[in-house]
Amino acid sequence: MRLTHALPPFALTLALAGCTAASPTANQFAPLLDAIEQRLDLARSVAQHKWRNDLPVEAPERERQVLAKVRLEAADYGLSPARATAFFTDQMEANKLIQYALLDRWATLDPNALAAPRDLASELRPRLDKLQASLLFELAELDRKPMPDCTRNLADALAGRTDNELRHLALVRATGQLCLKQ
Repeated sequence: MRLTHALPPFALTLALAGCTAASPTANQFAPLLDAIEQRLDLARSVAQHKWRNDLPVEAPERERQVLAKVRLEAADYGLSPARATAFFTDQMEANKLIQYALLDRWATLDPNALAAPRDLASELRPRLDKLQASLLFELAELDRKPMPDCTRNLADALAGRTDNELRHLALVRATGQLCLKQ
């Protein structure tokens, strides 16, 4: 039996539409990219908190704490400390990219024009810390899969995720070293 007779017309249309979608290899990035995007979603709230409290984007002590924890937990996920640290450095840099861009946009606003910020210490950082485990897990899962032509497949995976230029740049920054397995 031919394929066109085996499938109802709507199913054939869906099957053919899938031919133009990202390759299966590019789709292997989806779980990790979803987790990265969850972390990036918090960047606006972090920026609002820093804006309202006149805090700098850079938080070197917090970054040292995060990276120290990542180094300690890396082996639990089958990752080298260097791989986990490089990956999380990229996550923090992507988050800061969004924060800097937003603070620049807000520079001409009345400081009270933004919604009341969520608290960084009691609400946002615990959510970021929770995402850390998901990110390490998904990174380890991705690293276990064969990934021929990683750079091309990553570019394909990123291509259709968003039409927001800032978010796309942040995703590119967050995945900057993803294809450089250590």
